Amino acid sequence: MDIGTKIRTIRNRKKITIAQMCEKTGLSKGFISNVENNNTSPSINTLNTIAGFLGVPLPYLLLEKNQHMHVVRKDTRNTSSFKDLKIEHLTSKGGLRMMIVEFPVRASIGDPHSHEGEECHFVLEGKILAEQGEDSVIVEEGDSFSWNASVPHSVKNIGDGRAVVLISIYSDSELNDVLF
Repeated sequence: MDIGTKIRTIRNRKKITIAQMCEKTGLSKGFISNVENNNTSPSINTLNTIAGFLGVPLPYLLLEKNQHMHVVRKDTRNTSSFKDLKIEHLTSKGGLRMMIVEFPVRASIGDPHSHEGEECHFVLEGKILAEQGEDSVIVEEGDSFSWNASVPHSVKNIGDGRAVVLISIYSDSELNDVLF
């Protein structure tokens, strides 16, 4: 973990001197210097004091670099296709995936399928038939629905024009087997 560098970066960004930090936290200059240079590992209590002074949540200081915010710019999004569907991937890592899926007229994700996790769909444009198990519902622009994805489900465009759906899928495990 590189907690010290993160503390120094936050302190410098907020234009706080080590002397100001010492005064407000009761920690010595030598100790703060050692922490910022990753020469010592402070206790959780001390980290909590530092986090409180810096105005950041304690868990933020404990995040690994790959756990920080990740931005996918619109001009660098990955795209793919599945059957007739155009898929624009909005996220690229982790257990939460988001995508914009464009369904041409009468296109669907195919036969009902299931997988681990949960899904949430928001209809941006068009008219969709959503089916899960024995339930079915017609949803239109502005409507949303969600379900446990372990129950067989299917989504189909039943409108006269294209349908565009924002889909978010969450799973504790890798989602490589999911259709998208």
